[in-house]
Amino acid sequence: MRSKFWRYFKKNQLAVGGLIIVMIIFLIAISAALLSPYDPGKTDVSLKLKPPSLHNYLGTDQLGRDVFSRMLHGSRISLTVGFIAVGISILIGVLVGATAGYYGSWLDSLLMRFVDTMLCFPSFFLILTVVALMGPSLTNIMVVIGITSWMGTARFVRAEFLSLRERDFTQAAKALGVKDLRIIFRHILPNALAPVFVTATLSVASAILVEAGLSFLGFGVQPPAPSWGNILTEGRTYIFDAWWLTVFPGLAILITVLSFNLVGEGLRDALDPRLRGRR
Repeated sequence: MRSKFWRYFKKNQLAVGGLIIVMIIFLIAISAALLSPYDPGKTDVSLKLKPPSLHNYLGTDQLGRDVFSRMLHGSRISLTVGFIAVGISILIGVLVGATAGYYGSWLDSLLMRFVDTMLCFPSFFLILTVVALMGPSLTNIMVVIGITSWMGTARFVRAEFLSLRERDFTQAAKALGVKDLRIIFRHILPNALAPVFVTATLSVASAILVEAGLSFLGFGVQPPAPSWGNILTEGRTYIFDAWWLTVFPGLAILITVLSFNLVGEGLRDALDPRLRGRR
Protein backbone atom coordinates (compact mmCIF):
# COMPACT_ATOMS: atom_id res chain seq x y z
CA MET A 1 0.00 0.00 0.00
CA ARG A 2 2.79 2.41 0.89
CA SER A 3 4.72 1.66 -2.28
CA LYS A 4 1.56 2.17 -4.33
CA PHE A 5 0.88 5.50 -2.62
CA TRP A 6 4.46 6.70 -3.18
CA ARG A 7 4.32 5.65 -6.84
CA TYR A 8 1.33 7.91 -7.41
CA PHE A 9 2.65 10.71 -5.20
CA LYS A 10 6.03 11.02 -6.92
CA LYS A 11 4.34 11.45 -10.31
CA ASN A 12 3.42 14.92 -9.09
CA GLN A 13 6.75 16.71 -9.37
CA LEU A 14 5.44 19.87 -7.74
CA ALA A 15 4.31 17.91 -4.69
CA VAL A 16 7.70 16.18 -4.43
CA GLY A 17 9.42 19.54 -4.67
CA GLY A 18 7.12 20.92 -1.98
CA LEU A 19 7.91 17.94 0.27
CA ILE A 20 11.65 18.51 -0.14
CA ILE A 21 11.28 22.19 0.79
CA VAL A 22 9.12 21.31 3.81
CA MET A 23 11.76 18.85 5.01
CA ILE A 24 14.47 21.50 4.59
CA ILE A 25 12.40 23.99 6.60
CA PHE A 26 11.98 21.35 9.33
CA LEU A 27 15.72 20.77 9.48
CA ILE A 28 16.34 24.51 9.64
CA ALA A 29 13.83 24.95 12.48
CA ILE A 30 15.27 22.03 14.45
CA SER A 31 18.86 23.21 14.08
CA ALA A 32 18.16 26.97 14.32
CA ALA A 33 20.38 27.36 17.39
CA LEU A 34 23.30 25.72 15.56
CA LEU A 35 22.83 27.59 12.28
CA SER A 36 22.25 30.99 13.85
CA PRO A 37 25.46 33.08 13.69
CA TYR A 38 24.22 35.58 16.31
CA ASP A 39 21.87 35.78 19.27
CA PRO A 40 18.51 36.74 17.70
CA GLY A 41 17.74 39.09 20.60
CA LYS A 42 21.11 40.84 20.75
CA THR A 43 20.86 44.54 19.91
CA ASP A 44 23.57 46.86 18.62
CA VAL A 45 22.27 50.24 17.46
CA SER A 46 25.56 50.98 15.73
CA LEU A 47 24.62 48.24 13.23
CA LYS A 48 20.99 49.26 12.69
CA LEU A 49 19.47 48.86 9.22
CA LYS A 50 22.60 47.44 7.64
CA PRO A 51 21.92 45.85 4.23
CA PRO A 52 22.71 42.18 3.53
CA SER A 53 26.43 41.46 3.65
CA LEU A 54 28.93 38.70 4.45
CA HIS A 55 28.64 39.58 8.15
CA ASN A 56 24.84 39.81 8.21
CA TYR A 57 23.48 37.60 5.45
CA LEU A 58 19.98 39.15 5.48
CA GLY A 59 20.92 42.51 6.94
CA THR A 60 19.96 43.96 10.33
CA ASP A 61 16.82 45.56 11.73
CA GLN A 62 16.20 48.93 13.40
CA LEU A 63 17.80 47.70 16.64
CA GLY A 64 20.84 46.19 14.97
CA ARG A 65 19.64 42.61 15.39
CA ASP A 66 20.69 40.06 12.78
CA VAL A 67 17.69 39.32 10.54
CA PHE A 68 19.07 35.95 9.41
CA SER A 69 19.28 34.71 13.02
CA ARG A 70 15.80 36.02 13.77
CA MET A 71 14.41 34.35 10.65
CA LEU A 72 15.91 31.00 11.69
CA HIS A 73 14.41 31.16 15.17
CA GLY A 74 11.15 32.51 13.76
CA SER A 75 10.76 29.33 11.70
CA ARG A 76 10.41 27.37 14.95
CA ILE A 77 7.51 29.52 16.08
CA SER A 78 5.75 29.34 12.73
CA LEU A 79 5.98 25.55 12.53
CA THR A 80 5.07 25.12 16.20
CA VAL A 81 1.95 27.23 15.77
CA GLY A 82 1.05 25.43 12.55
CA PHE A 83 1.31 21.90 13.88
CA ILE A 84 -0.10 22.36 17.37
CA ALA A 85 -3.03 24.45 16.11
CA VAL A 86 -3.78 21.87 13.43
CA GLY A 87 -3.46 19.06 15.98
CA ILE A 88 -6.14 20.72 18.12
CA SER A 89 -8.28 21.34 15.05
CA ILE A 90 -7.98 17.75 13.79
CA LEU A 91 -8.77 16.30 17.23
CA ILE A 92 -11.97 18.34 17.58
CA GLY A 93 -12.98 17.78 13.96
CA VAL A 94 -12.49 14.01 14.12
CA LEU A 95 -14.45 13.68 17.37
CA VAL A 96 -17.37 15.80 16.13
CA GLY A 97 -17.43 14.26 12.64
CA ALA A 98 -17.12 10.69 13.91
CA THR A 99 -19.90 11.17 16.47
CA ALA A 100 -22.24 12.80 13.95
CA GLY A 101 -21.53 10.28 11.18
CA TYR A 102 -21.71 7.15 13.31
CA TYR A 103 -24.78 7.87 15.44
CA GLY A 104 -26.73 9.97 12.94
CA SER A 105 -30.32 10.93 13.76
CA TRP A 106 -30.93 14.03 15.93
CA LEU A 107 -27.34 14.08 17.18
CA ASP A 108 -26.06 14.39 13.61
CA SER A 109 -28.49 17.24 12.89
CA LEU A 110 -27.55 19.06 16.09
CA LEU A 111 -23.79 18.82 15.52
CA MET A 112 -24.01 19.76 11.84
CA ARG A 113 -26.13 22.82 12.62
CA PHE A 114 -23.45 23.84 15.11
CA VAL A 115 -20.83 23.39 12.37
CA ASP A 116 -22.93 25.51 10.01
CA THR A 117 -23.20 28.21 12.67
CA MET A 118 -19.44 28.24 13.18
CA LEU A 119 -18.89 28.54 9.44
CA CYS A 120 -21.04 31.68 9.35
CA PHE A 121 -18.38 33.64 11.23
CA PRO A 122 -15.42 35.01 9.23
CA SER A 123 -12.61 32.88 10.64
CA PHE A 124 -9.83 35.47 10.72
CA PHE A 125 -11.96 38.16 12.37
CA LEU A 126 -13.24 35.64 14.92
CA ILE A 127 -9.66 34.65 15.73
CA LEU A 128 -8.63 38.31 15.90
CA THR A 129 -11.48 39.11 18.31
CA VAL A 130 -10.82 36.18 20.62
CA VAL A 131 -7.06 36.84 20.71
CA ALA A 132 -7.70 40.52 21.45
CA LEU A 133 -9.93 39.51 24.40
CA MET A 134 -7.66 36.76 25.74
CA GLY A 135 -4.43 38.61 25.16
CA PRO A 136 -1.72 37.94 22.55
CA SER A 137 0.49 35.00 23.47
CA LEU A 138 1.83 31.96 21.65
CA THR A 139 -0.40 29.56 23.61
CA ASN A 140 -3.55 31.62 23.03
CA ILE A 141 -2.81 31.86 19.31
CA MET A 142 -2.41 28.09 18.91
CA VAL A 143 -5.55 27.30 20.93
CA VAL A 144 -7.71 29.91 19.21
CA ILE A 145 -6.63 28.89 15.70
CA GLY A 146 -7.28 25.25 16.62
CA ILE A 147 -10.78 25.76 18.03
CA THR A 148 -11.91 27.95 15.13
CA SER A 149 -10.73 25.81 12.20
CA TRP A 150 -12.05 22.28 12.81
CA MET A 151 -15.31 22.52 10.84
CA GLY A 152 -13.95 21.32 7.49
CA THR A 153 -12.38 18.25 9.10
CA ALA A 154 -15.66 17.46 10.88
CA ARG A 155 -17.54 17.51 7.58
CA PHE A 156 -15.02 15.27 5.80
CA VAL A 157 -14.96 12.74 8.65
CA ARG A 158 -18.76 12.72 8.94
CA ALA A 159 -19.12 11.99 5.22
CA GLU A 160 -16.67 9.07 5.48
CA PHE A 161 -18.43 7.66 8.55
CA LEU A 162 -21.86 7.85 6.91
CA SER A 163 -20.50 5.62 4.16
CA LEU A 164 -18.35 3.27 6.23
CA ARG A 165 -20.91 2.58 8.95
CA GLU A 166 -23.02 0.72 6.37
CA ARG A 167 -20.17 -1.50 5.16
CA ASP A 168 -20.14 -5.22 5.90
CA PHE A 169 -17.19 -5.11 8.31
CA THR A 170 -18.99 -2.53 10.48
CA GLN A 171 -22.22 -4.49 10.50
CA ALA A 172 -20.31 -7.68 11.35
CA ALA A 173 -18.62 -5.95 14.28
CA LYS A 174 -22.00 -4.75 15.56
CA ALA A 175 -23.45 -8.27 15.21
CA LEU A 176 -20.58 -9.63 17.32
CA GLY A 177 -21.44 -7.18 20.08
CA VAL A 178 -18.36 -4.97 19.71
CA LYS A 179 -18.73 -1.69 21.61
CA ASP A 180 -19.35 1.51 19.69
CA LEU A 181 -16.10 3.19 20.73
CA ARG A 182 -14.08 0.21 19.53
CA ILE A 183 -15.93 0.17 16.20
CA ILE A 184 -15.40 3.92 15.75
CA PHE A 185 -11.70 4.07 16.62
CA ARG A 186 -10.52 0.59 15.63
CA HIS A 187 -12.57 -0.28 12.57
CA ILE A 188 -14.00 2.85 10.92
CA LEU A 189 -11.60 5.70 11.74
CA PRO A 190 -8.46 4.12 10.19
CA ASN A 191 -10.40 3.83 6.92
CA ALA A 192 -11.54 7.47 7.11
CA LEU A 193 -8.17 9.11 7.66
CA ALA A 194 -7.20 9.77 4.03
CA PRO A 195 -9.08 13.10 3.72
CA VAL A 196 -7.93 14.01 7.24
CA PHE A 197 -4.26 13.82 6.19
CA VAL A 198 -4.94 16.07 3.21
CA THR A 199 -6.91 18.56 5.32
CA ALA A 200 -4.21 18.59 8.00
CA THR A 201 -1.45 19.39 5.50
CA LEU A 202 -3.40 22.24 3.94
CA SER A 203 -4.44 23.50 7.38
CA VAL A 204 -0.81 23.78 8.54
CA ALA A 205 -0.24 26.28 5.72
CA SER A 206 -3.37 28.22 6.72
CA ALA A 207 -2.35 28.28 10.40
CA ILE A 208 1.11 29.61 9.55
CA LEU A 209 -0.49 32.31 7.41
CA VAL A 210 -2.95 33.26 10.18
CA GLU A 211 -0.15 33.47 12.76
CA ALA A 212 1.86 35.70 10.43
CA GLY A 213 -1.20 37.90 9.89
CA LEU A 214 -1.88 38.19 13.63
CA SER A 215 1.77 38.98 14.35
CA PHE A 216 1.77 41.56 11.56
CA LEU A 217 -1.24 43.27 13.18
CA GLY A 218 0.38 43.15 16.63
CA PHE A 219 -1.91 40.47 18.09
CA GLY A 220 0.42 37.53 17.53
CA VAL A 221 3.82 36.61 18.91
CA GLN A 222 5.06 39.54 20.94
CA PRO A 223 8.57 41.04 20.72
CA PRO A 224 11.33 40.36 21.49
CA ALA A 225 10.44 36.77 20.44
CA PRO A 226 11.06 36.58 16.68
CA SER A 227 8.42 35.42 14.22
CA TRP A 228 8.13 36.00 10.51
CA GLY A 229 5.00 38.07 11.07
CA ASN A 230 6.44 40.50 13.59
CA ILE A 231 9.65 40.89 11.54
CA LEU A 232 7.34 42.04 8.73
CA THR A 233 5.60 44.40 11.15
CA GLU A 234 8.87 45.99 12.19
CA GLY A 235 9.92 46.28 8.55
CA ARG A 236 6.86 48.12 7.25
CA THR A 237 8.04 51.36 8.88
CA TYR A 238 11.29 51.12 6.92
CA ILE A 239 9.89 49.59 3.73
CA PHE A 240 11.64 52.14 1.48
CA ASP A 241 14.87 52.35 3.49
CA ALA A 242 15.34 48.68 4.48
CA TRP A 243 13.65 46.46 1.88
CA TRP A 244 15.19 43.30 3.35
CA LEU A 245 13.01 43.55 6.48
CA THR A 246 9.90 42.86 4.41
CA VAL A 247 11.17 40.90 1.42
CA PHE A 248 12.89 38.03 3.26
CA PRO A 249 10.17 37.19 5.83
CA GLY A 250 7.57 37.64 3.11
CA LEU A 251 9.40 35.15 0.88
CA ALA A 252 9.77 32.72 3.81
CA ILE A 253 6.02 32.79 4.46
CA LEU A 254 5.23 32.47 0.74
CA ILE A 255 7.56 29.52 0.16
CA THR A 256 6.47 27.67 3.31
CA VAL A 257 2.74 28.08 2.69
CA LEU A 258 3.08 27.21 -1.00
CA SER A 259 5.14 24.09 -0.18
CA PHE A 260 2.57 22.78 2.31
CA ASN A 261 -0.23 23.44 -0.19
CA LEU A 262 1.64 21.55 -2.92
CA VAL A 263 2.19 18.59 -0.59
CA GLY A 264 -1.50 18.65 0.35
CA GLU A 265 -2.53 18.62 -3.31
CA GLY A 266 -0.14 15.73 -3.96
CA LEU A 267 -1.57 13.75 -1.05
CA ARG A 268 -5.09 14.35 -2.30
CA ASP A 269 -4.22 13.12 -5.80
CA ALA A 270 -2.37 10.06 -4.51
CA LEU A 271 -5.04 9.04 -1.98
CA ASP A 272 -8.09 9.62 -4.20
CA PRO A 273 -8.40 6.89 -6.88
CA ARG A 274 -10.64 9.17 -8.96
CA LEU A 275 -7.80 11.68 -9.43
CA ARG A 276 -4.95 9.27 -10.16
CA GLY A 277 -5.72 8.95 -13.84
CA ARG A 278 -5.30 12.68 -14.39
CA ARG A 279 -1.56 12.61 -13.70
